[in-house]
Amino acid sequence: MPKMKSNRGAAKRFSKTGTGKWKRNHAFTSHILTKKSPKRKRNFRGTTMVSASDCKQLGRLLPHA
Repeated sequence: MPKMKSNRGAAKRFSKTGTGKWKRNHAFTSHILTKKSPKRKRNFRGTTMVSASDCKQLGRLLPHA
């Protein structure tokens, strides 16, 4: 049986916390920033948690995380 491989694209975008939740970065931060308000851009900083409905799929993409 071949080895299970992690999805490398997902591995670069998501990481697991100590409690087993999935952490992600915000989208919409790379370009066309002039029309976005400073408050909106400020709230894009930092990380947030992946929604519960997506966690099962992430577990399949990253079996070793």
